[in-house]
Amino acid sequence: MRFPKLSRSIRQLSSHVLAIALGVVLTVSTLQVLPSQAEPAPPMTAGDTSKVIARQSPATAAIGSTSFVTAAVNRVGTAVVRIDTERTITRRVDPSFEDPFFRRFFGDGFSQQMPSEQQLRGLGSGFILDKSGLVMTNAHVVDKADKVTVRLKDGRTFEGKVQGIDEVTDLAVVKINAGNDLPVAPLGSSNNVQVGDWAIAVGNPLGFDNTVTLGIVSTLKRSSAQVGISDKRLDFIQTDAAINPGNSGGPLLNGQGEVIGINTAIRPDAMGIGFAIPIDKAKAIAAQLQRDGKVAHPYLGVQMLTLTPDLAKENNTDPNSPIQIPEVNGVFVMRVVPNSPAASAGIRRGDVILQVDGKAITSAEQLQNFVEDSRLGQILQVKVQRGNQTQQLSVRTAELQNAS
Repeated sequence: MRFPKLSRSIRQLSSHVLAIALGVVLTVSTLQVLPSQAEPAPPMTAGDTSKVIARQSPATAAIGSTSFVTAAVNRVGTAVVRIDTERTITRRVDPSFEDPFFRRFFGDGFSQQMPSEQQLRGLGSGFILDKSGLVMTNAHVVDKADKVTVRLKDGRTFEGKVQGIDEVTDLAVVKINAGNDLPVAPLGSSNNVQVGDWAIAVGNPLGFDNTVTLGIVSTLKRSSAQVGISDKRLDFIQTDAAINPGNSGGPLLNGQGEVIGINTAIRPDAMGIGFAIPIDKAKAIAAQLQRDGKVAHPYLGVQMLTLTPDLAKENNTDPNSPIQIPEVNGVFVMRVVPNSPAASAGIRRGDVILQVDGKAITSAEQLQNFVEDSRLGQILQVKVQRGNQTQQLSVRTAELQNAS
């Protein structure tokens, strides 16, 4: 009885041994068929390398030996300049210091010791537009300056002559005589800028020359009214790239090193919010400043507020409201400037502007842009609602004389 059991055990053991032997043979055969898995990879050709590089993500490409920021700054950096200004202001001495009472206690020479003149110094940035030495900057950087000094990155300094200033757009053009071999900043197009694009600010913030900061484009077409600069007519590029005093007039670059804006304003009550004038607007203004020394801006002469039915209803339900406002979409006239085109045409405080030349007007920014794009002396057909009545008024635009 034991022999059959022993025979059966031997047969089972033989089967296991055979299975193990077959597994070893198959493994060895596989290794022999795929020797490349155990050998070094063959050298890559130039074509293969380009394919691998093309598959890199933007983040991987940016963290290379030379980042895209470095390449962008190297492309434009030598064309960015520092602008130093000097201005002398005269202070009137208070006549009371000539009173014998003061002279008795402070001496006869006290009033003479008080300075009647004071030197004010300013700092800003700019960039070279062409090889002839045309420099673009902000109007507030060079406005009313007695002396303008332009310092290049290589240390050379030149006296700058202000060729034109436009306070309405806060732009200015300065000319330096430095030969015809100056570096020029490559200009891009602000019309191609999108929210989320890279934004690189270059300038001299707080006197720290050749400073570079990096961020993104936070939003587009941020109106000057929203920014809190009511005396300007601009739609800004908003960025979170750090912009500080001294950056004004310097370039805002895209990832390719092209100028897409001119850094011009910061909000002192906010962190990480800066604004730049779109370069397409700046190029048009620069051409006019170079040719004429100024820019003529048409205006109507009204202080206005965007009106919606909800805002009007909120006003109308207030028992203390001094006026009832039509519950419509339009632009509410808060004040009419005396002797302005609007006053001459008969526009009155409390009117709601509904249309201009047949086009519906739904915001103050839209009306401002419409007027800005019109011609001097052009007659605009303005439809207004006054109470329950609508009227058609003809307004002839005139030149805005003083932005302030």
